[in-house]
Amino acid sequence: MLSPDVIEQIADELADAERTHGVIQRITARFPDATIEDSYAIQGIWRDKNLAAGRKLVGRKIGLTSKAMQQATGISEPDYGVMFDDTVYESGSDIPFDAFSNVRIEVELAFVLKAPLEGPDCTLEDALAAIDYAVPALEVLNSHIELEGRTIVDTISDNAAYGAMVLGDVRKRPDEVDLRWVPGVLSRNGEIEETGVAAGVLGHPATGVAWLANKFHQHGARLEAGEIILAGSFTRPMWLSKGDQVLCDYGPMGTITCRFI
Repeated sequence: MLSPDVIEQIADELADAERTHGVIQRITARFPDATIEDSYAIQGIWRDKNLAAGRKLVGRKIGLTSKAMQQATGISEPDYGVMFDDTVYESGSDIPFDAFSNVRIEVELAFVLKAPLEGPDCTLEDALAAIDYAVPALEVLNSHIELEGRTIVDTISDNAAYGAMVLGDVRKRPDEVDLRWVPGVLSRNGEIEETGVAAGVLGHPATGVAWLANKFHQHGARLEAGEIILAGSFTRPMWLSKGDQVLCDYGPMGTITCRFI
């Protein structure tokens, strides 16, 4: 495992990269023995410094929950990161392209909890009972570590590559719609680029919420009421350029639009 000094050093490097919209060398290239525990420790130091600076935590993102995303990244297990209040956009927003690095977008569902959720034996049924509503979401990826050759250690350290999310307007309780079959048709500048259905996320998009509650239990924590859980993409990430117009059609759950300026 990495020493506390090295963990803090890497967290500071990532904070600097976020401020400058830069990219640092892979952690695993410099420290090949770094572990997943190290990577969550790095993320935790980065998170706590942001909280100390006044940012407000509003939820968690889960990543790498679908075969599409695992194949796109070469990483075969889920991960998670934190989401702050200043990273949440409404549908129709203009989003500053230059605020991010390696800018891509993904199609997801987000869940808002009405009750706390705690492991170690949390099931899909437990997760569904704790969810207030589902809402369509786009996730903006923001990678501050060089992409070539990265591992899950690199990705987790970099807050699971989370940059921002765009939330739709349609809210559905879990008993109002079969969440497995919510579609996503993602277009850039009027041309369809990616399609998928939410069942691509672990068979049911809320399965990731249960996974996260069980993972949190290992760290002595739980998910709290009111948190937003971004459940993972059911399409491959789509690369973006400045000026791109994005539209995603979620069928019965409406559409999301945004523009990168």
